[in-house]
Parts: sequence; C-alpha cells; structure tokens
Amino acid sequence: MPDPTDGDSPTRPPETDAERRRRRARFLRELAEARELRDRVQPRRAKTARLRHAMRMRTFRW
Repeated sequence: MPDPTDGDSPTRPPETDAERRRRRARFLRELAEARELRDRVQPRRAKTARLRHAMRMRTFRW
C-alpha cells in the first residue's frame, strides 16, 4: 500500500478540500441510497421466510 505522506505523485495533483468534500458527499449519498434499498428489500425477504416456515409447519406431521 502506498504511503499517503508520499507527495511526489506525478499523475495526480494534490486534491483540494472542495474536491474531497464533494467526493465524500457523493459517497455518503450512495451509502444512504444503498441503505434505503436494503430496507425496502428486507420486508420481502422476511415475507418469503414466513411463507417458507408456514409451508414447513403445514407439511409437518404432529
């Protein structure tokens, strides 16, 4: 892993605070979007798990 204190990188100029904040804001937006998507998907998984459990209980012989 390259040393972050190594400042002689010829390919990229040092990043400004505005660029860093913009990149961080985009990352946080994408993270929140992924969290919302997961929250929307979770109930469906819970429903299928409930249906699967009900089917197992229905086929179980007492």
